[in-house]
Amino acid sequence: MPMSRPPSAVTERAGVFAVGGIVNGFGWVFREQPTDDYGIDAQAEVFEPGGTATGKLIALQIKSGRAKYFASEKGNGWTHYVDSKHAEYWLKHSLPVVVVLYDEIDGKAYWQRVTRATLDATPNNFKIFVPRSQELDAASVVPLREFAEGDPYSVRLRRLQLALPWMELLRAGRRILIEADEWVNKSSGRGEITIASVDGANEDRELLGTWMIMAPGWSYDTVLPSLVPWADVVIHEETYDEAEYDAWEAECVYYDNEGDRIVTEDYDEWRGERGVEGLRPYANSAGEVDSWRLELKLNQLGDAFLLVNEFAEGTGLFLAPDAN
Repeated sequence: MPMSRPPSAVTERAGVFAVGGIVNGFGWVFREQPTDDYGIDAQAEVFEPGGTATGKLIALQIKSGRAKYFASEKGNGWTHYVDSKHAEYWLKHSLPVVVVLYDEIDGKAYWQRVTRATLDATPNNFKIFVPRSQELDAASVVPLREFAEGDPYSVRLRRLQLALPWMELLRAGRRILIEADEWVNKSSGRGEITIASVDGANEDRELLGTWMIMAPGWSYDTVLPSLVPWADVVIHEETYDEAEYDAWEAECVYYDNEGDRIVTEDYDEWRGERGVEGLRPYANSAGEVDSWRLELKLNQLGDAFLLVNEFAEGTGLFLAPDAN
């Protein structure tokens, strides 16, 4: 009897081949994992646009077949069911895992991250929703590159660790300022942010970093605090007091022909009538750029993370549940 290969195997191979082509089109490296099927079909290594290897990898589970995986679309996407063994294997994998569904008829693939948030328990096993909006194409490069950094939980902890030197500066009595120039007429929300440390007298300035940001549709009084969740953000009082006093003088103070100073409205009354409170820019240049200067104060998260870090740097055993 002649040997034959089932149609499902042909479809699966076509899916792996097609997804490999898409990933290679990103300028990344696709490595098939032709070993026993433990739930990972390939690895994708992230490369920078210039061709520099990052060493960051994503594990891919590729499923192909319109009849099997795309039979019923609900909520603008598809639900993929997996058994408990595979779900636990994915969650414990040393690499971030992505499920890819490939439609061999349309030649399109769709993806979803595997995290505890995207895996939902069912009475028997688990399911994961793969949205139609997440087609595996050029628009996927940025979110997949971010996912390659690690699962969101670990990434957020790592970012807190990176911010530890700033938290320690605040605890030591330094002041940290977050300054921003916001291009107010740009729908992209474009801006430049600077973080600087100063002493109590607002002197001895040390630049800690500068970044460009894009925040389309967001107000900077929301965006800026979100960038430093471990601190409360308040206005830098000296800057705003000086800016408001200058604005009052320009509007309410003039000198007559004899050089006498004439005040048309008391400063406190003028300021009270403006009713300006909360986070806001202190200056605007030519109607184009709003300038912000805000100050960071350690909040409960910052204080708690400093305490956790001190514990983690210590020694000694303690009881914990078995990871297995």
